[in-house]
Amino acid sequence: MKRWLKAGFALTLIVAWSMTLAQATLEYTQKEKKPCTYCHVKMGAKELNDTGKCYEEKKSLKDCPVPDKT
Repeated sequence: MKRWLKAGFALTLIVAWSMTLAQATLEYTQKEKKPCTYCHVKMGAKELNDTGKCYEEKKSLKDCPVPDKT
């Protein structure tokens, strides 16, 4: 019984943590009105392109380069 309780608790923590990541992503998308791939190398990837690295540093797209459309 304790094993199931521990597994359930761990699963709850993982789900709660992943929901905060999704909320942050949605927040940036709504704020900047740009798709995720504007700052990330591909959809669902954590890796940032040059625009994303600039945005991470400055917290604004104002002086950041426009990403290539390749």
